[in-house]
Amino acid sequence: MKSLEAAATTVKGRWIIGVDEAGRGPVIGPLVVSALAIPQSDIKLLDELGVRDSKDLSLGVRERIAQEINNKIRDGAWVCGTIICSPKRIDLNSIDSDLNQLEVELFAEAVRETNLEVNEGEIRADACDVNENRFSNRLKSQLEDKWRKWSIIAKHGMDSDDLVVGGASIIAKTTRDSSMKEISIRSGIDCGSGYPSDQKTRDAMKIMLSDDMPPDIIRWSWSTSKKIWKEIHGTSMPVRIRNSDSVLQSSLDDW
Repeated sequence: MKSLEAAATTVKGRWIIGVDEAGRGPVIGPLVVSALAIPQSDIKLLDELGVRDSKDLSLGVRERIAQEINNKIRDGAWVCGTIICSPKRIDLNSIDSDLNQLEVELFAEAVRETNLEVNEGEIRADACDVNENRFSNRLKSQLEDKWRKWSIIAKHGMDSDDLVVGGASIIAKTTRDSSMKEISIRSGIDCGSGYPSDQKTRDAMKIMLSDDMPPDIIRWSWSTSKKIWKEIHGTSMPVRIRNSDSVLQSSLDDW
């Protein structure tokens, strides 16, 4: 899914950008980060839509709210940037970095994808690091001079405390859910939620890892993948190596 872009290059009034992720822990499927940008005067509309942390909403309610938010985006009233990070990128990042740093990069990419031409405002992010200040400083360092006048607030659980971040969490979650549905349809295997604790996911992993090479839709670097691969093949799990086609499975289109 291509990130939605701003309908106008210039907007008036103070804007708030909320940023959150979905899919940090799953063993199957992407990590999705969304940045929702709205005028501060419209925050009350999010409350009227019933926006909450996406984890506190049923599937039906989540999809209904996401549709309402997307309607505002299509009308040009709000803006959203969404980044879909593949398992391959997650695995390659693990070679010389950690997931916290990757999420900082993804949060910055999502903010940029809003294409919001506003000189100042406030970015509110659900901190993905035990140290909130460190996450905020890292995010600021990833953004260009264009964003230097924007204040950045990063807190744990901000998707529950802030409506704009909650709206971003809903977009990220519904986007990831759609990706998981597509993976199940295209692979012909019910992958469940993609989380290691989901029995459907574990059953799907056993099927997918029975071939000679793991598919791209799985995070090869996850301990769950390595354990199941070891049980099936009796050998260590293959690893992804940059610029080495011999160990990189092609995209889902070719799987």
